[in-house]
Parts: sequence; C-alpha cells; structure tokens
Amino acid sequence: MFETLTDRLSGIFDKLTGRGALSEEDVAKAMREVRRALLEADVALDVVRTFIETVQEKAVGQEVLKSVTPGQQVVKIVNDELVAMLGDEAVGIDLKAKAPVPVMLVGLQGSGKTTTCAKIALRLTNQDKKKVLMASLDTRRPAAQEQLRVLGEQVEVDTLPIKAGQDPLQIARRALKDAKTGGYDVVMLDTAGRTHIDEELMKETADIHKIAKPHETLLVADALTGQDAVNLAKSFDECVPLSGIVLTRVDGDGRGGAALSMRAVTGKPIKLIGVGEKVDALEDFHPDRIANRILGMGDVVSLVERAAETLDAEKAEKIARKMRKGAFDLDDLAEQLKQMEKIGGMSGVLSMLPGIGKVKKQIEEADLDNTVVKRQQAIISSMTPRERRTPKLLNASRKKRVAKGSGTSVQDINKLLKMHRMMADMMKKMGKGKGGLAKLFGGGMPEMPEGVDPSGAPPGMPGVPPGMPPGGLPGLPGMGGGLPRGLPGLPGKKK
Repeated sequence: MFETLTDRLSGIFDKLTGRGALSEEDVAKAMREVRRALLEADVALDVVRTFIETVQEKAVGQEVLKSVTPGQQVVKIVNDELVAMLGDEAVGIDLKAKAPVPVMLVGLQGSGKTTTCAKIALRLTNQDKKKVLMASLDTRRPAAQEQLRVLGEQVEVDTLPIKAGQDPLQIARRALKDAKTGGYDVVMLDTAGRTHIDEELMKETADIHKIAKPHETLLVADALTGQDAVNLAKSFDECVPLSGIVLTRVDGDGRGGAALSMRAVTGKPIKLIGVGEKVDALEDFHPDRIANRILGMGDVVSLVERAAETLDAEKAEKIARKMRKGAFDLDDLAEQLKQMEKIGGMSGVLSMLPGIGKVKKQIEEADLDNTVVKRQQAIISSMTPRERRTPKLLNASRKKRVAKGSGTSVQDINKLLKMHRMMADMMKKMGKGKGGLAKLFGGGMPEMPEGVDPSGAPPGMPGVPPGMPPGGLPGLPGMGGGLPRGLPGLPGKKK
C-alpha cells in the first residue's frame, strides 16, 4: 500500500532536505508536486486542497525557513498533517456495552464482508478473549451463509445454524436471541450487499439496524475502488450511523487514496485494514504509523508487534542458546527462514524498516524477493539430517546430489553455505546480548544502509522505538554473498 505515493514523495522531499536553505518559492514548488502526487494516488480533490493549504501556511513561517534544517521541518509538518488527515490516533472496535454486543457489517457485494467478519471474530477471540457468534444475513448470494459457516470452522468460531426460508430480519432476531441464551460476548451480523447502491439495499440495511441496534456498525470497503469507496461511505452513513470503516485489500492498492480520503471526508475512523487473504491478515489502523510508511520512515513498531504475535519464542530462545555456543546449524537457519515468512517474508520485513525506500534500486539489483528464501529452504530440505547438522560434510559429490534434489545449482548451495558461515560468526558475536528482542528473535539484523539516519526520521519525528538497537530489528537472517555496498546481509544479484 502507498508504494506509488511513497516513491513520489520521497523524491520530492529528498530535494528539499538536500538543500541548506529554502525560500517560499521552493516550498510552493514542492507543494505543487505533492498536490500532483496526492491526486495521482486517488485522494479526493477537496482533501488535497485543504491539506496543501494547511501545510503551505505552516511551512512558510520564519521558524521553518530560518531553522537549521528547513527541509526536514517541512517533512515534519507534512507528517503531522498526514496524521491529522488520517485521524490522529488509532480507534479500535468498541465492546464497552452489555453482552452480547452486536457488531454489524455493511457494504457492497464483493468488498470482502464475509471474510472480514471471520477475521474480526478470530481477532476478538484470540486477542480480547471474547466468545463470538457469527451470523450471515445474506439470503441472496448463493452459498453466502455456507461460506460463513466454513470460515467459522476454519477460525474455530461459532456460527448461527442455517435455517432455510428465513429472511434477513428473522435471522437477525434469532442471532440476537441465541447469542443471549448462549452466553456470547459478541454477535457479528454479516449483512447482504449488492453490486451497486440501490433503494432496496439501503432499506434492508436500515431495517436490520433498527432491530439489532448494533453498538458498532462497520462499513467494509475495498481499497481498490478508490474514490468510489469514499462515495460509498457517504451513502451508507446517510442510511445508518456508521461507527467506523474497515478497508480490505489494502495490500493490493499501491496508491492508498481511499485510506487518505475516507477519514477526512466522512469523519468516521478507519478501525482496521485487511492486509492479505489469510484469516489473521488484519491490522489495527494507526494513523501515525501509516504516515511514517507513506514518508518512507518505515513502521518498526508494527513489525515488532507482528513478530511478537506470530513467532515461536521458545524456538527462538533455543536457537539463541545454540548461537551463543557457536552451534548454529542449517536446521536453525531453516527455522529462521520459516519465522521470517510468518512476519511477511523478506520484502515485507524490509518494507517496514526505516530508510529502505532510499535504497530501493539496490534492493532490486540484489534480486531480493521471497523466491530466494523458497530456494534456500528447498536446498536445506534436500540435505540429510547429518548434513544439516554438520555442513562441513558437504563435499563436491554431496553438493551435486543436493542441487539435483532441490532443482538448484552447486553455485546456489555454495552461496547458502557462505551465508550460513557468515551468520554463524555474526550471531556468535551478537548472541551475547541480553535485550528482550534479542531473546525473541535469537540474533541480529544487518546494519541500516550507509547514509541513512538510524532512526530513519528527521529531528522531532518518531523513529526507531526506545530500546531498539540503532541498526534495526534483531534476529532476521542475512542473505550474504555479492552484496551491494551499504546493504550487508542481503542476497547478491544472480549472475
């Protein structure tokens, strides 16, 4: 998300921060380029106009133009206004009401309501320890109720039994009754959608709202629909009082205009964003972190949170103990590669680290993609347990056998072994640290690229959180060999 906008803004602000002094004309020229970038990212015209006027008014003051780092001060102002546009602070789902708390999902057909219903239910079950009942009120789309039942089994959340012949209002009443008698904390109502907004859809939505009296009414909108998502939010909010928005398919939208516009236009907070197809691919919407991502400052806090939720701390500690003894073998490397995949793969991890946007070309030249990780996992899987424990056994004939079994080349195996040796040496030195994250991940992350501020942010702006090592996030495996200068630990470009 926001890749296109991030690239454009990074180029604009690099010009500003690279200059010692700024004039009002310099700021005006930069703001014209920012305006164009926001419009191309599909941000609503009224939002862009207000944003640019506010930033320009603050950026041409004497305290900015005569400051020691005027370019960075302008970036800080843009960051602050982005956060204000997106809603200042994160707003989660409100469950402060008498149980069972009704949560109603509305939106158009195909926006991902049913999948989002299951994702939210899983989240409330795991994180908030709530007992959740899901009910599908969609009697129009074939197998819609069956789809929610299957998803319920997948996430291990109860669903309302399907009864043929009932209309949405009858199902809503039954769901509320069963949730109360069954001792549920939350009842989620997945309403029907249409391919477009019509009177029938709005009447049905309003009728269900009157019966259910939901504590939360969430609009589920597809981020890929751009400006139509903003118009959709307006229409539904006129029909029923929305309490928040859930944006889906955020990972597939390189522009991000819907996210930047919806909060500003509707005044309704974006509460959650869907960042993938998996049932756990749902994140809280943090305006300050999103602003950091847009301006290329990374989002280390979210990365650490994601890691803490998904990584196996017991396995990581076991690897850490072996590292401290210098006994890091290929089985341990394979486990670290699996851990990395859990938090979004190499590209997902790097996209959230500060300063990486500035070395994007170097990363591309390094052929940094997740196929590298898959290839390395295949190589390790093709070895015998003894070879994985003692890599020195891999002579020429064994390497040929492993290459044939994994569909790779002897050169690929040599690169993997070289990387393993480098990691083993590095981890042995770094494994002596006793920080909490070192224990969690079990080692060290390569340093940030040359010329990049360790925090990735100008003075006064949020950077690497307290307690984080200045080099970045510990414990993610490096990918040595043929490295571009300033990017130690990344895979070399294929020859």
